[in-house]
Amino acid sequence: MTLQQAPNALYIHIPFCTNKCHYCDFTSYVLRGQPVDQYLDALEEEMKRTVETMRPERIDTVFVGGGTPTVLTPPQMERFLRAVRSHFPLAANVEFTMEANPGTTDEDKLGAMRAGGVNRISFGVQSFDNGLLERIGRIHNVDDVYRSLENARKTGFDNLSIDLMFGLPGQTLAHLSDSVDRAMALGLPHYSLYSLKVEENTLFHKLYERNELPLPPEEEEYEMFLLLMKKLKEGGYGHYEISNFAKPGFESRHNSTYWRNEPYYGLGAGAHGYANRTRHINLKGVQPYIDASASKLPRLESFEVTEREAMEDFMMVGLRLLEGVPASRFAKQFGGRQLESVFGGTIGKLTSDGLLEQVQRDGDDWYRLTDCGVLLGNEVFGSFIGAETEQIGEK
Repeated sequence: MTLQQAPNALYIHIPFCTNKCHYCDFTSYVLRGQPVDQYLDALEEEMKRTVETMRPERIDTVFVGGGTPTVLTPPQMERFLRAVRSHFPLAANVEFTMEANPGTTDEDKLGAMRAGGVNRISFGVQSFDNGLLERIGRIHNVDDVYRSLENARKTGFDNLSIDLMFGLPGQTLAHLSDSVDRAMALGLPHYSLYSLKVEENTLFHKLYERNELPLPPEEEEYEMFLLLMKKLKEGGYGHYEISNFAKPGFESRHNSTYWRNEPYYGLGAGAHGYANRTRHINLKGVQPYIDASASKLPRLESFEVTEREAMEDFMMVGLRLLEGVPASRFAKQFGGRQLESVFGGTIGKLTSDGLLEQVQRDGDDWYRLTDCGVLLGNEVFGSFIGAETEQIGEK
């Protein structure tokens, strides 16, 4: 796929949550008192203007994130999903994912989701330890997790994923081992495993600055990641992206759009989009977003991505996939430019350092992380920023 084609992927942001978690810096707002119906009106206006500006031929993947999209009531959910289907031509085999918080998915709501076309749910579980859940500001408990998954299966959902976090304050290897064992006992087809990042404008950042956030030592966090990889691989899950594991055929198709640096529509307050080599960020506040959507696309900013930046992005996000990046895809995205002629020096150094390797697959040259490179991914990705700009040029 070239960067000039209309996207085949759609991201929609629902910014409402029952509460704000202590680590969260996403565009999200506590639900109480929010103008949810007016927000859905504005979202539909943005849908109309978006397809008028760049009409999609076909949408292969939809991802509804947040916030917590499942705080919508069943009637609001039905209305929202009807709007998506009316404005975007969804493929017959569309992957339609919605994020959910355990405890916010009763059978009525799940029925509305199912009827509206959702066929994949990603639950933000984070831990199977109630004490840890409370410490990070989650309001669900472990019983809610089991109940929500049971409801989803009863409603007909089988493509289910859960998020787990590691490196949490007060978390030990024993905590994490128990959580991943309990998660795997559920037999789900997909797991996402993320390390805590202390972001600005969060409660955890304030505590961190006051030296009041008891994070695990860096060496223990490293051991946590090794433990997760070992257990999931032994359980038959493919480690297809640095933070993601799946049974064959259940890899996230939508997120793979990002990792392959392909274009996608981004709608909703604070959403990011990428199309025609232009990235945009929408207005973040709920009311500013509503007000702007009445007369125009609700952009906070838009900026053109230069060829150099797009090439760097291609490598940085593409190498997150454990299969790596194929030279042929690079050439297709960048008008026949050869990967080795652009990044040969950087690739050569990373290869000699044991962080990258070249493999032949299907008659193509692929470059992928080594086992050591997986553990030092950020160092690898950063190597491509500003790399060999004199060869790339600015287009």
